[in-house]
Amino acid sequence: MSFSAEVKNEIARIIGEQSCCLAAELAALIRMGGAMSIGGNANLGINFSSENAAVTRKVLSLIKRYSNVKTEVVVTRGRRLKKSNTYHVRVVPSPGVNELLAALGIMRGDALNVQSDSGILRKVCCRRAYLRGAFLGGGSVNRPEGSYHLELVTGNVELAKSLVRIMKSLSLPGRMTDRKDDYIVYLKDGNAITAFLQIIGAHNALLMFENVRVVKDMRNQVNRLVNCETANLQKTVNAAVRQVDSIRLIAQHLGLDKLPPPLREVAEARLAYQEATLSELVEALEGRVGKSGINHRLRKLGEIADSLRSRLPQAELDRDD
Repeated sequence: MSFSAEVKNEIARIIGEQSCCLAAELAALIRMGGAMSIGGNANLGINFSSENAAVTRKVLSLIKRYSNVKTEVVVTRGRRLKKSNTYHVRVVPSPGVNELLAALGIMRGDALNVQSDSGILRKVCCRRAYLRGAFLGGGSVNRPEGSYHLELVTGNVELAKSLVRIMKSLSLPGRMTDRKDDYIVYLKDGNAITAFLQIIGAHNALLMFENVRVVKDMRNQVNRLVNCETANLQKTVNAAVRQVDSIRLIAQHLGLDKLPPPLREVAEARLAYQEATLSELVEALEGRVGKSGINHRLRKLGEIADSLRSRLPQAELDRDD
């Protein structure tokens, strides 16, 4: 089962909400996953399809709560590889459907309201329920193990804009884009997705999402630390190799005994402890010189070696290598 299906199964079972919230949820469900049909005497009907049985039961129960309209349910089996079932709810055209759509704000007079459902979204609780219905009707969310992505898909640009406004009213950074003939309202931030799951009442899914996210973030942090340590170790090794090469060049062409005592002391320590870090060299010198002092003297030795390289013939340098 996909993570989206798990979320839908959980929130489809939410019951006991206020009547205004249930109306908002049903309105969003119909707008996202439903289509209107026209029967005799200009009566309207509703056709709703979903691959999720829990969502289908939720639609049926909400419709029955608000109206005694006649409904039919048909199950079809897909012919593709997954062969998943699709559940079709058909609300037979009748005057009762017109009344139901008017009560939900989808009808205004004799015309469909294709703009927004602002009339039923004045309260925060109703906006939360509306987002829940929108997710049930046309939403999906990736598992937290992968990339963070939640989206609501609709073919109605005005509905997509309305969903963005509702999200922003609830402090969610919803954004909109288009994909072929659809409009996508999406969230791509982990914190925003967990906030969305909390808003729509998917508390079990929220805990699962957060648990995986914590482990994932910790693993990423450990990897970053390991990569940083590896890079620092490589830098230390490369610097030590350059320092040893420079000191050997000085020893061969100038002689370490010609160096000032402070430089000679550090040069001999580096040759004795070729893989040591600066901190380990401090210990080797029994603390007589600090890290900054050792680093400064090693730089001076490098400058002396560079000066020798600039004066020595290339053939002699190649022979040293």
